[in-house]
Amino acid sequence: MARRLPLDRYVAGVLGGDRMVLARAITVIESNLPSDGELAARLLDAVLPHTGHALRVGITGVPGVGKSTFIDALGMHLIRDRGENVAVLSVDPSSAISGGSILGDKTRMERLAVEERAFIRPSPSQGHLGGVARRTRETILLCEAAGYRNILVETVGVGQSETAVRSMTDFFLLLMLAGAGDELQGMKRGIIEMLDGMAINKADGDNKPKAERARIEYSGALHLFPASADGWTPRVLTCSAINKEGIADVWRMVLEHRELLEGNGFLAKLRNQQALDWMNELTMLGLEALFRRNRAVAERLPLLREAVHGGRMTPFAAARELLALFRVQPADDE
Repeated sequence: MARRLPLDRYVAGVLGGDRMVLARAITVIESNLPSDGELAARLLDAVLPHTGHALRVGITGVPGVGKSTFIDALGMHLIRDRGENVAVLSVDPSSAISGGSILGDKTRMERLAVEERAFIRPSPSQGHLGGVARRTRETILLCEAAGYRNILVETVGVGQSETAVRSMTDFFLLLMLAGAGDELQGMKRGIIEMLDGMAINKADGDNKPKAERARIEYSGALHLFPASADGWTPRVLTCSAINKEGIADVWRMVLEHRELLEGNGFLAKLRNQQALDWMNELTMLGLEALFRRNRAVAERLPLLREAVHGGRMTPFAAARELLALFRVQPADDE
């Protein structure tokens, strides 16, 4: 393990936009060591005044939709066409099982991976989505403090990770493929309700007419949902990441959404709610950690699990007993 730097070195390096120090600071954030936890908390407190100014965009889509190619094209558009910078973060709750698909995604972002104004960072799951979400939120803050004004948070596949990414971003984009019809039936209502925009990727060659039909069908489906409280109507666009077509239009949609939310005050409300959700999540994770470290609970838990599994005790009774043990002896006996 690399030797830890003093706090002031981390702060100065992050605020100075030093990518090597930023990467090391994120490693501290991801660490489970108690000493690193204290360092991480002090680091975040120090950089917090320099955060909050970036465009935070969540990007999701089923495997095969071309997320990596799309992010590569979008990132290059931001850097080359707009003269900006970009940080790409990934949330992958399945990586512990699938074997590091995110690292593969990084290598597929061939152009973006070698750009000085791009920073790409996968988030290790360690089998716990809450841990990923917590670390990704903190990584967003560090990247913002380092001067990145565009943060793209990628989620792999569809599932619980979408909710986590939606809770930490301002704009949520779903990438889809042409074909519509049956695909509309397979779209989860919960994901549709979270959307701010949809892009039909691979709209090129013979696939272009199909992509346009899909855009019309998806647009019709989205209009069946209640209007959003922020006044934004989700849009459906087509693009070809491999041909770099329609990428600028997708980003223009993100900018128009941002302008609307800044104008009507909903961006501040959204960020405030995200902060509260984050606090609640951290509190629950902390309570669970305290609960599991409790000696009385740890000793009794295997027996109660066996009793519930064998049908000799109800889950309700077992839970009440564990909570009673925790209340009697809340501290960790070490």
